[in-house]
Amino acid sequence: MKRASLLLVDDDRQVLGSMADWLREQGFQLDTASTFSEAIAAVGRKKFDLVLADIRLPDGDGFDILAHCRQHHPNMSVILLTGYGTVETAIEAIRAGAFDFLTKPLIDEELEMAIERALNQREVIEENKNLKAQLDMRFAIENIVGHDHRMLKIFDIVDSVADTKATVLITGESGTGKSLIARAINRRSSRRDKPFIEVACGALPETLLESELFGHAAGAFTGAIGDKIGKFMQADEGTIFLDEIGTASAAMQVKLLRILQDMEFEQVGGTKTFRVDARVILATNDDLAKAVAEGRFRQDLFYRINVINVELPPLRQRIGDIPLLAEHFLAQVCEESGKQVQGFTDEAMAALQRHAWPGNVRELQNVLERAVLLGKGDTVGVDDLPATLTVDCQVAVESVGGRTLKQAMEAPERQIIRDSLEANQWNRHATAEALGINRTTLYKKMKRLGLESGLHALS
Repeated sequence: MKRASLLLVDDDRQVLGSMADWLREQGFQLDTASTFSEAIAAVGRKKFDLVLADIRLPDGDGFDILAHCRQHHPNMSVILLTGYGTVETAIEAIRAGAFDFLTKPLIDEELEMAIERALNQREVIEENKNLKAQLDMRFAIENIVGHDHRMLKIFDIVDSVADTKATVLITGESGTGKSLIARAINRRSSRRDKPFIEVACGALPETLLESELFGHAAGAFTGAIGDKIGKFMQADEGTIFLDEIGTASAAMQVKLLRILQDMEFEQVGGTKTFRVDARVILATNDDLAKAVAEGRFRQDLFYRINVINVELPPLRQRIGDIPLLAEHFLAQVCEESGKQVQGFTDEAMAALQRHAWPGNVRELQNVLERAVLLGKGDTVGVDDLPATLTVDCQVAVESVGGRTLKQAMEAPERQIIRDSLEANQWNRHATAEALGINRTTLYKKMKRLGLESGLHALS
């Protein structure tokens, strides 16, 4: 912190010299200016962490420097100094965006504390920006791995609906990445800097869920000492993601229907009506259409939430994405654990592609984390995988009449290549890049697997 870069601005040469000497003794990098024009020239050629500016200058004042920094260098903090301080001037300075307002003569400890507070705030702001950038990277649609044509269509839907207020229902088996898609929709919307509130509806009993979503008034039930703000109120101007919505009770479905229609609700035990502006995204692994037919889910609520349906395919239906996902998770675990694992043996990849993946992408991620952390070699082999995966692969080979593993894998290999070709409009160059092989190898495989007809059909 003491290596921070400061600009000191004061037209009193004696004050400027003595303060500059003291600040340098404290370890700060310091530049000086005695006029408004010198100060503006200095901040134009160098990036400072903090500007200390006297209010009275011969060709302007500290407020002018503050306004210039706020407009052109918003990351520079500014502390204003004066020998003629008043409460009104101090209030004006803070309202104009100054970090602090100090009156001369300055006490060393007072100045040092003000500088440290300003630099600490700057560090917090930078950390928040970095964390936000990491969130953007983690939840951006580009970082949801998938070249399967069904996933590409989903990405298009996300792009189309992200910046609308339309209710989105995300369906798919457990572990397919519904929460990731919900967050990706939020990150691409104009609400991205507002709250994103996630509620696992199936994890709470009905009585607690109602209080969690809508809040409660003091005295609503035993233990309700004060008012509680619910998740919908917390999501005002932002997005609320209701996961496992299929578990909602009949009474809760009525309340959800009302808030989805009118964005109005009352707290548990309260009489005041609250109104919010929240974008609603829901998810379920249930077949809601079947639930409606069986009377377990309200038909009007189903129609209300099923405005935009994003249906995530199970991993077993997108085996072409398994190598991409496996490499992605392998790199992720290696980075987090510090281990050096270069890739997969052919047998291990074959086992991954033969498995049915009832837990979908989440199961694959867990399997690869285990393989990296417990494995001893520089590649992931069959022995590093759970026994269920290797048994699946062995059964598959035996079930095709004792053919070799290479022969047994021809069908899934053909499907992987075909899926990638379709996703890339049968462009061999793009497909080869996506699969991580050269074009010659791809052409030979297409010829061997009878995929040339697709190219002929396009010509």
